[in-house]
Amino acid sequence: MGHRLKHYPNQLSGGEQQRVTIARALANKPKMLLLDEPTGDLDSRNTHIVLDILIRLNIQDKITLVMVTHDVNLKFYSHRVFKVLDGKIIGQ
Repeated sequence: MGHRLKHYPNQLSGGEQQRVTIARALANKPKMLLLDEPTGDLDSRNTHIVLDILIRLNIQDKITLVMVTHDVNLKFYSHRVFKVLDGKIIGQ
């Protein structure tokens, strides 16, 4: 996204804003990331790129990732999946 470096947030697409948000969260080298619909505004190509980066951070830097999403396809990137209905865990 280097070509967008001089742009203001309102000049970025929703997907670009989402990627910037993830990058900002990683800047502090956290031990855990809480991700609420981290790829909700991304197309399939950028979803794959972002998730590959997150998985690499999980493996290499031991960052714990807790992700909430409605996208059932993201379960393939997870070690554990919990299904929640009406605020209660209904399955694993």
